[in-house]
Amino acid sequence: MSEPDPMQPALLDPPSRDTADAPPVVHDGEVMDTSSTCEWILQAHRASVLIDAASYYAVLRKMIPRARHSIFILGWDIDSRIELVPGGVDDGFPAKLSEFLCAVLDENPHLRIYLLGWDFAMLYAFEREWLPSYKPAWHAHRRLWFRLDGRHPLGASHHQKIVVIDDSLAFTGGIDLTGSRWDTPEHRPDDPLRKNLGKTSYEPMHDAQLMFDGPAAAAIAHLARERWRRSRRSGKAGRPFNGKPPPRTDLWPADIEPDFVDVDLGISLTEPAYDGRPAIQQVKALHLAAVAAARRNIYIENQYFTANSVGSALQKRIAEPDGPDLAVVCPYRQSGWLQEATMGVLRARLHKLLEAANSNGRYAMYAPAVDAPNGQFINVHSKIMIVDERLLVIGSANLNNRSMVLDSECCIVIDGRDNPERQAAIARIRNRLLAEHLDSSEADVEQALARHGRLNAAIASLKGNPVRTLQPLTPEVPPELRDIADSVHVLDPEAPIAANELLAQFLPEPTHRPVIAKLLVLGALALGVVALTIAWRFTPFGHELSFAKLTAETQRLAATHFGPLAVVAMYALAALLSVPVTLLIAVTGLVFGAVAGAAYALAGTLIAAAAGWAAGAWLGRDAVRELAGARLNQLSERLRSKGLVAVILLRLVPVAPFSIVNLAAGASHIRFRDFMAGTAIGMTPGVVLATSFARQLVSAVRHPTPLSLLLVAVIGVALVSMSLVLRRMLMRRQ
Repeated sequence: MSEPDPMQPALLDPPSRDTADAPPVVHDGEVMDTSSTCEWILQAHRASVLIDAASYYAVLRKMIPRARHSIFILGWDIDSRIELVPGGVDDGFPAKLSEFLCAVLDENPHLRIYLLGWDFAMLYAFEREWLPSYKPAWHAHRRLWFRLDGRHPLGASHHQKIVVIDDSLAFTGGIDLTGSRWDTPEHRPDDPLRKNLGKTSYEPMHDAQLMFDGPAAAAIAHLARERWRRSRRSGKAGRPFNGKPPPRTDLWPADIEPDFVDVDLGISLTEPAYDGRPAIQQVKALHLAAVAAARRNIYIENQYFTANSVGSALQKRIAEPDGPDLAVVCPYRQSGWLQEATMGVLRARLHKLLEAANSNGRYAMYAPAVDAPNGQFINVHSKIMIVDERLLVIGSANLNNRSMVLDSECCIVIDGRDNPERQAAIARIRNRLLAEHLDSSEADVEQALARHGRLNAAIASLKGNPVRTLQPLTPEVPPELRDIADSVHVLDPEAPIAANELLAQFLPEPTHRPVIAKLLVLGALALGVVALTIAWRFTPFGHELSFAKLTAETQRLAATHFGPLAVVAMYALAALLSVPVTLLIAVTGLVFGAVAGAAYALAGTLIAAAAGWAAGAWLGRDAVRELAGARLNQLSERLRSKGLVAVILLRLVPVAPFSIVNLAAGASHIRFRDFMAGTAIGMTPGVVLATSFARQLVSAVRHPTPLSLLLVAVIGVALVSMSLVLRRMLMRRQ
């Protein structure tokens, strides 16, 4: 069955105006404004905040079978293997997400389900389901479509977390349908159901999602359809959203009392400029407008806290004599070394700036603990801002620079100005969140705020439980990360950053010579293979010494007891003697194939790198400078100051020969473990690609046809020609 056009009943047009540089406009106290902070302002008949994934997943499991024509699921990550209700539910459907969706499709012949995930960076490969587009689970039903969306600028991600059912019931917030997200508001340290897909426990997780219906849900459906259309390379913009609600389909779950009834929702987006579409930065404008509107209290829950623009606005407000209290709830530590080295470092810097402005005692940062004496904390993943009893902002956007300018985001804002019922609902949601973190009741939180007026004083008065509490947090930059602290902002940019700008943060002045040499080597290799193949096939030389015989003898050596060690040792020795490592990798792949060749090449590369580092450390900087020249001294300074990140980038995009980088690293006294880890991470993609390329040459050699030889020859000529053109261009520039 061919994929139908899911663009009915209506479409979203890419926003036509450029809001990237528009300042937040607050007219007469208005925060929701379609000229700056919102793409649409539309009514929801009902809306409720679902706190923690157990609540959200349970509702989703109940509502998906009620769909009649369409379900759209958009996420930063979507995993076919998760169970929405761990421990099982007696509803007659399978437990795993993919099987559940297929069973729902079997029940309704008119239903279609579209899943759109981010075509993620390999950096996150170990956190995700491998090769999801090729998983049989996502191709098990003819009316279920799964696609990865890579239509975004370099370094960006699709970060929206959206589910919309029949254009009538929408969910958006911080929760993906993926592993290590499920938890209950109790956040029990030993909850047996909180297991990841490997059946090991993960730390307690706090998050939130907004559920709503009505015309606002129809707008989210249009947003999802437009994302689906754009994800195809040939996708074109749809027609603009006309604001009409879908035919009234009452999908609201009967057992959930709405927090809001007949309420206007502001839908705010971040979209980077791409494919001719202008940038949209409504999420940034919304947060700045919300900070400006605060009078007494600003309550923030967020996974990250690094956004410079929002941080500067908060800094000014808390410095005012009558400025608002600011309480920030975030994780005790960032997850993993990369996040700690980037978002953790930047969070510590922003915290320090806010502390410097906190002369009036208005600011505090907290980490929610479930077992504070034993150091067990809740991983905060929610993205919420509540201003006084007036504004509720909830969505997918982190308070980092990326979410303001680079990643696709969707946030919802509710303004309770001049509406006592909405103000009371916003206050209840804030009190519910605080009660969860402080092991208290909503009534106790309400009384504490009424008594103290100020948010941080109320929190201090409720911290009676030393185990389950909000613990004051002072983030620090770990000593081992201080060397790269000046450069991590490129991973949380305030504007989209080009590849050459990223490299300039870490590397010496760029040169095209290594790239030219690499193209020349690969091109010469391809032409050499063609020449040898013709000689082996059509001259007497081939009868005495064929490529097949050479390959067989070399592989026979590798198959002996010490053969693999001999192969790796010869490879490492050649690399130490400055034989171009690109050539060595390609030849290894040529002889041993993609898998074994990559293993031998990577092992030999790491041994040669370690030996080069040791030589550089033993010789010292002065001796190495005499051997390799002033260029190495500059490279050495960059390596010493930038550490692991610089090594990774140098291996990914080399600006100096392999052996020179090894010597420079040793002479610069970069830590050996950082050097080896950076080499392994940076070299692996190139090794795999080069050995795979060589494997294609093998096919042409072993089964030569005029077409296959012509193809390899064309590749070789193209690579050599490109290297010569680049060389001439470089000489002209110099």
